[in-house]
Amino acid sequence: MTYREIFERREADALSPLASRAAETRGRARREPESDVRTAFQRDIDRITHSKSFRRLVHKTQVFLKPEGDHYRTRMTHTLEVSRVARTISRALGLNEDLTEAIAIGHDLGHAPFGHAGERALNEIMSASGGFAHNEQSLRVVDRVEKDGAGLNLTFEVRDGIRNHPHTETPATLEGAAVSLSDRLAYLNHDADDAIRAGIFTEEEVPGEISCALGGTGSERIDTLVRDIIEESYGKSELSVSPKLKMAFDAFYEFLRGRLYTNPRAKSEEAKVYGILNGIYAYYAGNPSLLPPEFSLIAREDGAARAVCDYVAGMTDGYALRTYERLFVPSVWRE
Repeated sequence: MTYREIFERREADALSPLASRAAETRGRARREPESDVRTAFQRDIDRITHSKSFRRLVHKTQVFLKPEGDHYRTRMTHTLEVSRVARTISRALGLNEDLTEAIAIGHDLGHAPFGHAGERALNEIMSASGGFAHNEQSLRVVDRVEKDGAGLNLTFEVRDGIRNHPHTETPATLEGAAVSLSDRLAYLNHDADDAIRAGIFTEEEVPGEISCALGGTGSERIDTLVRDIIEESYGKSELSVSPKLKMAFDAFYEFLRGRLYTNPRAKSEEAKVYGILNGIYAYYAGNPSLLPPEFSLIAREDGAARAVCDYVAGMTDGYALRTYERLFVPSVWRE
């Protein structure tokens, strides 16, 4: 018996009947030999972790553009926080932690530079070519962009969880649902923490009904919501927050939407994002031969417009700014 088969047997014996099992995966788009030491979902974790798109998350915006402090979240730290919360929920419910982790670390691979401002800019730029959404792009990254157009060939369950992680979608697995809930839970709490650090508002300004229901600090709110999800979902075929806490959870989002996500002070620089990304996109759309060679296969098979979008979407904040400066800002003349 191989190590993989030992792990698969443990899953069969230990996990909830509602959990996904690696031995029962719906498979990959391209068949390939199984590993002797890793399950299918464990291999997917490694493939995502070793991808270039995953490494670039450390230099992509979460909520504040180019913050100077060392302690503001990036897209990478957000991803890791989602993974930890989702694994806690999955473990308590007897779900497959490996599948949960693979979905969590891959869910935001397709985010554009400059966070949701970049996503909105690319969606407008690509409006005549199918638009742009970060969850669709995350799936495209693992299916198409990585490995010079060959993709990572991930399992169906991981791909489904990545595609359907927004809270408006319905994943096919409970592990995907755990990531979806954890994504919203994590970003609301860490975005609030970053806003407090930036002086946008204070903890005391969070409405009392939210603090009373969820807790007065970020760690208390996360603990309250994780416990509630576990208690509300145990042994059930879907995951959910209790009706009482869902009201407070939704109220917390509305508070952040008004005080942070649309706050002129926090978002004043976002108006510049469209000009930067549109300029870069227009340049390479007019000169597709100048794209890096790893995008040549995508350009031939999917068209130049989508290949350019893939290239721009994959940029980190700093690389996009340096590219824009190189293309459009005159260099200083030195005698």
